[in-house]
Amino acid sequence: EKGYETGEHAPGLKLGGGGAYKAAHHIIKTHAKVWHSYNNKWRSKQQGMVGISLTSSWGEPVDPHSQTDRDTAERYIQFHLGWFANPIYRGDYPEIMKNYVGRKSAQQGLGTSRLPTFSVQEKTYIKGTSDFLGIGHFTTRYAIQKSFPFLQVSSYHTDHDLAELVDPKWPAPGPNWLYSVPWGFRRLLNFIKTQYGNPLIYVTENGVSEKVQCTQLCDEWRIKYLKGYINEILKALNDGVNVKGYTAWSLLDKFEWNKGFSERFGFYHIDFKNKNKPRYPKASVDYYKKIISANGFPNPREVTS
Repeated sequence: EKGYETGEHAPGLKLGGGGAYKAAHHIIKTHAKVWHSYNNKWRSKQQGMVGISLTSSWGEPVDPHSQTDRDTAERYIQFHLGWFANPIYRGDYPEIMKNYVGRKSAQQGLGTSRLPTFSVQEKTYIKGTSDFLGIGHFTTRYAIQKSFPFLQVSSYHTDHDLAELVDPKWPAPGPNWLYSVPWGFRRLLNFIKTQYGNPLIYVTENGVSEKVQCTQLCDEWRIKYLKGYINEILKALNDGVNVKGYTAWSLLDKFEWNKGFSERFGFYHIDFKNKNKPRYPKASVDYYKKIISANGFPNPREVTS
């Protein structure tokens, strides 16, 4: 959406209400082609795996007892994670996406939906093309029904008829979009288990940046974030979710999209003004070393005592 519809990210194209859907359509088909290429030529020799990595927040209903709110939260997830995961695991775009984009396209007077369609052959070719699912996850939103007025130029942003809310009590140590809501991760992982047949999962991105540079490198908020989110992964494992690995985002401060070097996710602080780019460990380095040395789990004897 940001690359092909709003133009905020590279390649900076503003292709209207169909640009993001077309780009995603090509990504999904290309992914399937790569998977089949590996499957046919290299798998027997290398015994490797090919998957896809998708980043998604969790959408929570404001009122879990309200059917409208539950439907809206479901729509949030399907328009984010389901957009890519559903074709790969179930053979086609989520029904709710097809319905909403199709209806809005018809209201615009378009002959066909702005959401492209897969042929029967393409659906068969794409379905099952993932040996594992990579998941990037950072935060959660409450999703609430919001009907956008009829727009001659509808977009991905207005197609799903919802607004995103946050709880002001949620910690927001990093940028204005990244609230720390650990319980959302467990719910997202369980959703994946239920929707896609409990696939093998590798967490490929999870972490928090900082708004201001911590001069003493005391990033206690990052330590708290990691502790909360990794603990929810442990709960998901106990729920039977097939999580096999975890990667924190990120080892070093680095270039972050249109934020450049100003948004710092790293365990190691980088002095970008120095031509040698020296690296300095933040407090989270020592904490994370302890986690990975124990493979993320405390000593069982400590638990019993």
